Amino acid sequence: MPNFYNDNKDLSFHLNHPLMKKIVDLKENIYTDKEQFDYAPLNFEDTMDSYAKVLEIVGEISGNIIAENAESVDKEGPTIVNNQVIYAKGTQQNYDALKNAGLIGMTLPRKYGGLNFSLIPFTMTAEIVTRADAGFVNIWGLQDCAETINEFASQEMKDEYLPRFNKGASAAMALTEPDAGSDLQAVNLKGDIKASYDIETDTWYLNGVKRFITNGDADLSLVLARSEGDTSDARGLSMFLYDRTSNAVKVRRIENKLGIKGSPTCELVYSNAPAKLIGDRKMGLIKYVMSLMNSARLGIGAQGVGLCEAAFREAVNYAKDRKQFGKAIIEFPAVYEMLSMMQVKTIAARSLLYETARYIDIYKLINAKGKHTDLEPEERIEAKMYQRLADIYTPLLKLFASEYANQNAYDAIQVLGGSGYMKDYPAERIYRDARITSIYEGTSQLQVVAAIRGVDNKGFLNQIKEYEKQEINDDVDYLKRKLVIMTDDFENAVGMVKETGDKDYSEFHARGLVEMAGNIIIGYILLINSNFNDDYKRYAEIFIKKGKSENSQKMEYIKVTNIKDIHLFRDVK
Repeated sequence: MPNFYNDNKDLSFHLNHPLMKKIVDLKENIYTDKEQFDYAPLNFEDTMDSYAKVLEIVGEISGNIIAENAESVDKEGPTIVNNQVIYAKGTQQNYDALKNAGLIGMTLPRKYGGLNFSLIPFTMTAEIVTRADAGFVNIWGLQDCAETINEFASQEMKDEYLPRFNKGASAAMALTEPDAGSDLQAVNLKGDIKASYDIETDTWYLNGVKRFITNGDADLSLVLARSEGDTSDARGLSMFLYDRTSNAVKVRRIENKLGIKGSPTCELVYSNAPAKLIGDRKMGLIKYVMSLMNSARLGIGAQGVGLCEAAFREAVNYAKDRKQFGKAIIEFPAVYEMLSMMQVKTIAARSLLYETARYIDIYKLINAKGKHTDLEPEERIEAKMYQRLADIYTPLLKLFASEYANQNAYDAIQVLGGSGYMKDYPAERIYRDARITSIYEGTSQLQVVAAIRGVDNKGFLNQIKEYEKQEINDDVDYLKRKLVIMTDDFENAVGMVKETGDKDYSEFHARGLVEMAGNIIIGYILLINSNFNDDYKRYAEIFIKKGKSENSQKMEYIKVTNIKDIHLFRDVK
């Protein structure tokens, strides 16, 4: 019986990272829950054992239920019956299996029925589930909304709604509107009508249309709405919680998509839908959605890595079995070069994923601690440092993981040849599912807009210099020297672009600069990992040599283009 956790030793490697001691100690708060809950861990080792056991359960469910249902779910898809979204049969089986295992709301505090898990094992479950079915992970991963309620809602709302997750409540975040798209500050929620507050009933009412809402008919939805009638920007938006039991939302349609077909993407019409305000008015986009979106982008990073893994496994297994000209095609250099790059991209994206998740975990946990006790000055400094890193690494992760997912999915079909183009193999479904990852929760182009701040404020460069200070094994020192050269080239490239003083020219080369930084950062992470696992020496060597070549190309492109040249691209006919 396949187990998608146990058969991937790279996951165990990242789970046991040295920073996990710090993360677990913060999350468990000196292990005081053991006095109230008999399933609470006694110490760090006990916590890590719990993490591993739960990941094994998720791995087993993913390998034996979710993966087995993936093809039928892709064909059947969800439907609307009596204004209610009905999952495909396999989707419901998947969700029930995870619910019955007590895994919905797994990061929530135990007093709400959660497992009080840190972000790292939860992110791993998203990767594992994605490998089985990338469409289903959208339903699974949206329990992230529970964390937003836990972090920002009133105690009364937490007590009312958070216990429902462990009982199986599904979640959604309703942000996008037909005319707003990625420009969320354009959200109006209901055309000319504003979200309105009724003093007599002490209730907010929502009216209007939301579009492209993943799992839109969920039990509990976080809704971004314009609460301030005289505004047209982000300052007029608030966050609300809508409970489906009020039956005030019409599911107008389920979108017919290219991929992730088991995940219902809905257009919703709100008609005097009662809702509760989360946190403070006017902070919906500025504070709450930004936090929610960062979590969502981490989730897409995990989805990208899971798709990379699925595509690689599909390709390498086929290449071992398929014989041409008297030998398995994996023995041909043109094929094993492609497969090696698929594997290295998967390992690279995964390393960036968990590096980013650790940064997010630490700063959020320190800030959570600060709500209950006075933080030491060193803790405040540390939280700010990790938050700055999380802010620039999150879009970098989303960019690399989603692009690698698409590249691996493309290459998987190439390895399978004509068979990969047929629905007889999962490769074509993986290919369709991967395409959305570089679009939703902010396109790759928008991730560059977010990540370029790490170039402009030297956040990436400063962290690269920190990596450079770390000791590595002598036998890979030659690779470190390549990264030092790449860093010098990166600094020169940034200087060449900035010295023009032209905004359009800087934006034109932004993606190249961000990808140059990413290649160096991932190279260092892989190199540092090789201190603890010899397998990473091979991964680091392949990635760094390939990254150096790519960075040289980007540097050359900057050298041969000038401000006048960008008009050649602007004048599209």
